[in-house]
Amino acid sequence: MSAPLFLVESLPTGSSFTLDGPEGHHAATVQRLRAGETLILADGRGGAARAEVTAVGKGSVDVAITSRSQEPAADPRLVVVQGIAKGDRGELAVQAMTEVGVDEIVPWAASRSVAQWRGDRGFKARDKWAATAREAAKQARRSWLPVVTGDPDCSTKQVASRLSESAAAFVLHEEATSRLTEVPLPSAGEIVLVVGPEGGISDPELEAFEGAGAVPVRLGAAVLRTSTAGVAALSVLSTRLTRW
Repeated sequence: MSAPLFLVESLPTGSSFTLDGPEGHHAATVQRLRAGETLILADGRGGAARAEVTAVGKGSVDVAITSRSQEPAADPRLVVVQGIAKGDRGELAVQAMTEVGVDEIVPWAASRSVAQWRGDRGFKARDKWAATAREAAKQARRSWLPVVTGDPDCSTKQVASRLSESAAAFVLHEEATSRLTEVPLPSAGEIVLVVGPEGGISDPELEAFEGAGAVPVRLGAAVLRTSTAGVAALSVLSTRLTRW
């Protein structure tokens, strides 16, 4: 089994370090690490340090740093504009997309989104997505933590603006004739993928996105759920970009 990963604000500069706070509690009390076991410290910005546990306290572990590494930022970056979904489907999408390598997630208040993220509820819901991404990144041993950005109720106009600034933009749509496996991909910059909510993407939304330069694409004959479409598309892109 690979070493567990714990996120820290900044990597230790010395040869020893005490992991405390929520991460230290999880290491000592939940995972019950013992002296001699190995763990990974990561700052969420590509930096990582491999360490050996030297002592376990109440809610903390002392470690000795054995090696360090710095993973460069991904290029092209993979950004998913995810239509806000009802229930836990949005969180399931965030979790799975993080595990397969998404770099940024933008919540989108589509016209057919059943759930509405307005006011304080919106910020709480977005924070929940960010927390889900954080935990999924730790589970996947990712040294880069994906970010959840944009307004909690990011509008179609705002999404179209983001698409127009990207190196390539695609919209998953069941009536598209182009396949994601075949469309040209840039060698650098930002690739933005739009995933609709349960009810799909409306015609005016699709027109706005195409006007911003996005290309409608499909994955295959089957129509996927909003919680699985993004992860399937990211898998295709990760393979084509030789991330996998």
